[in-house]
This record gives sequence, structure tokens and C-alpha cells, in this order.
Amino acid sequence: MTAQLSVTVHKLGAGIGARIDGVRLGGDLPEEVVAEVRAALLANKVVFFSGQQQLDDAGQLAFARLLGQPTLAHPTVKGEEHANVLAIDSEQGKANSWHTDVTFVDRVPAISILRAIELPPYGGNTVWANTARAYDELPAALKALVDRLWAVHTNLYDYAGHVDSTRIGGVDVKEEAYREEFESSRYETEHPVVRVHPETGERALLLGHFVKRIVGLSSAESRAVFELLQNRVTHLENTVRWQWSDGDVAVWDNRATQHYGVADYDDQRRRLHRITIAGDVPVSVEGVASTTIVGDAAHFSAL
Repeated sequence: MTAQLSVTVHKLGAGIGARIDGVRLGGDLPEEVVAEVRAALLANKVVFFSGQQQLDDAGQLAFARLLGQPTLAHPTVKGEEHANVLAIDSEQGKANSWHTDVTFVDRVPAISILRAIELPPYGGNTVWANTARAYDELPAALKALVDRLWAVHTNLYDYAGHVDSTRIGGVDVKEEAYREEFESSRYETEHPVVRVHPETGERALLLGHFVKRIVGLSSAESRAVFELLQNRVTHLENTVRWQWSDGDVAVWDNRATQHYGVADYDDQRRRLHRITIAGDVPVSVEGVASTTIVGDAAHFSAL
């Protein structure tokens, strides 16, 4: 039996982020503690737990099941020993691009849980941005525009397999193998640029690096609109930056955030394990659901 301490939530910024103390993560958390964690997550978009060295993949998975139904590790990339666990490994590429997890399928994961496994001696922080707050702070004229925009998302590349071509000798063999596996099946989905959060009712921008184009706009217009909105998402006051330590776990609401792994650790090894919780198909402000163009993600996550 593990004694539960008093749960305390410490805000890290006005717009996003909180640290939760007094919780020892695992599959045996009382319902009331899980409810407190979920409430803090919905309010702060990303929450952090320190000192969780007791967790292994099985314990992380058991905790994940308290928040919902875990998906497979990835629609195309195989998991670790547990099929639900994806390794975010610098040997396969660096996660230095703003994104929301797995938006190239119709059933976007609701929650992501990331646990530190091997950390570099310096650098390797992760930054999160609040996409609901970014929408809320748009001028009324921009809201009127983006409320009716749709975007095509594709798995042209994945953040966990983003090729680091700056290495001496070009692309690493492991990176190339990962990329080939990632692109083994093609996915494209048309999502609303503004989705309605199914639990909070908030409106949030659904963008990130998987966006291929804005529907109905030229390439130049798509790029201009995308960059305009992305700049709103990643405004510094709308972000929180976490410096990883051994035993850290981050949990974020994938329906209302983007994140970016900062690649400032040279050739040091960085490895974290991610589990995602099944989500629903995004719905626009007019109540219209996202549409699959290419690919069937039923094996990845049930609806």
C-alpha cells in the first residue's frame, strides 16, 4: 500500500502549466486523486510530476488507463515492449518542431503522457503552448475568419522522426529507418482550424507542423494564414518551458496544446517514453466533424 499525500497544484504561469505535488503515479490512485489531476489538467493544459522514479512502462501504462483508453504507440511506428509505448529518441531524430500529437488522423489523441528515461547533461527542455488561449485572444475579425477555415493534415513527417540533416555525413541510418517506417502508410485528414473542446467547451486552434494546406487557399495564402495563427499560438506569454529531471512525467491536454522539444543538447542522448489516450474526432464551431481523406486509423484508436 502506498500512502497518498495531500495533492497540491502550483501554477507555473498565467496562461499554461502547473506542477502537481503529493501524488505517486501508478495504477492504484484513488478516484478522487485522479479527478483532481484531470481537473488540474483541463485548467492548466499541461501538468508536471517530479520524483516518479518508481514508474516503468507498465506503471506508466497503468496510470494512463486511469485517464482513458490508451492508443497504440503510433498509427505507423511500432511501440516498445508494450504496444502502447512510443520511444521519443534523439537517435531517431529530434522533436524540434511545434505540433499537436498525431493530427494527421481523424481521431486525435485526447491526452499525452511523457516520462523521462535518459536525459542529456544539458538542454533538451520541452515547451508547451495553450491553443485555446491563443484562440481566445484573437481579435474578433480574425475569429470570424478562422472559425470557418479547414486545414489538411498529413504524416509527411513526424516530430519523433524529424530528420536532423545537420549531422556530419548527413542523415543517420536509424533516422532514415524510422522515417521509412513512419511513412509506410499515408494519412491525410481535413480538420477544422478551430475545434470545440469536448470536455470544456473551449474553442482551440488545431494547427502545428502536420498541416499541409488551408482548404480553399493558394499555397502562398495558406502559408501566410498558417504563420499568422502559429505566431499567436507560440507567443512567449502563451507558453511554459519545462527543464527535465530524472523521474519527471508530463501530462498534457492534446486537444488544447502544441509542444516543441528544444534541440540544444548537441549529440547527447535524449529518450522519453510517450503514451497517448484515445480522443474523439474534432468538431468545428458549426458542429461539423473532421473528415478522413486518406488512411484508416481504426487500428490505432477506437472511437
